[in-house]
Amino acid sequence: MRILMILLMAVFVLSACGNNEPQTHESQGADDTEHMQHDESGKLPEGLKEADDPEFPLGSKVIIQADHMEGMKGAEATIVGAYDTYAYEVTYTPTNGGKHVDHHRWVIQEELKEPDEHPLEPGIEATLKADHMEGMKGSTAIVEKVEDTTVYMVDYTSTATGEEVKNHKWLTEEELAPLKE
Repeated sequence: MRILMILLMAVFVLSACGNNEPQTHESQGADDTEHMQHDESGKLPEGLKEADDPEFPLGSKVIIQADHMEGMKGAEATIVGAYDTYAYEVTYTPTNGGKHVDHHRWVIQEELKEPDEHPLEPGIEATLKADHMEGMKGSTAIVEKVEDTTVYMVDYTSTATGEEVKNHKWLTEEELAPLKE
């Protein structure tokens, strides 16, 4: 009986340690996203094309459903750009020695070094030109997921700090909801 109890305790302890859930920014706390960098210039990557018929046209008011960073989820936003591209969820280790980042959303096709016209498949390595976070630019990333989608650049006011965020890149249609006035 004693051996059975020890085995059950060992199984319980080991199963508690083996959390296989992906760690996205949605599941990370503010400490993990505090190094997000906001490029308020609105400068776009070379080759990015405006969306012909986006779900949320320029000037639309929306509610952000994603929580890529603290103060984002539930914030009212204004669409300032809509672009058709491939959006990637990537995992990478920052070039500055920072903490490994799992399932970062989103890096777009035009933010990859030497982008191809066709989307990369999950599991493929790519070098990032994006600098959304410290140490991101120049890092080697693994593509976790790819979406052929419209990405949006938005202005919003953080629900956590009250600060206005200009030209935040990138959100997808599924991460936005129309503002009901």
